[in-house]
Amino acid sequence: MVAPDLLGKLLTVERDGVRVSGRVVETEAYTRSDPASHSFNGPTARNAAMFGLPGRLYVYLSYGIHCCANVVTGSDGDGQAVLLRAVVPIDGLDVIRSRRRGRPDRELANGPGKLCEALGITLADDGISVADAGSPIRIVDDGTAPPETIVGARVGITRGVDTPWRFAALHALPGRVDD
Repeated sequence: MVAPDLLGKLLTVERDGVRVSGRVVETEAYTRSDPASHSFNGPTARNAAMFGLPGRLYVYLSYGIHCCANVVTGSDGDGQAVLLRAVVPIDGLDVIRSRRRGRPDRELANGPGKLCEALGITLADDGISVADAGSPIRIVDDGTAPPETIVGARVGITRGVDTPWRFAALHALPGRVDD
């Protein structure tokens, strides 16, 4: 399972000479056999990226308001992805603060919708590679040691809630506020 392996990695977005990044501190896994997954009922226009090549983003709109970003982790046609639930901002803090105006620092990117708003990830990024060197959005291993991890039930869903596929860096949890 890839979800815990993404913890501690850097999610970096660089556009128009502006770079923002955050360390991934929370993820949730989804597979095609999972009733909570967008891929459960098969491919659609909305979830097509989830059935694509691994290392690409599947970005969708939650409740018609918030973008949420997933990294496709299964093989082509598999329908497997990891929701990026939270990051701790590292680079471009002034830009992130301006995008999340009025929020305390601990609430800048501590939920999947907040993360996308803070880093500037939009529906236009659906299908973009996070593994290609030239991509404006990258997931990078900068050599930081993996964090101590806790595992728990997923949140924000109504089916498959008890499946223990939510992974979080232990140090990021005090004071956490969900989306």
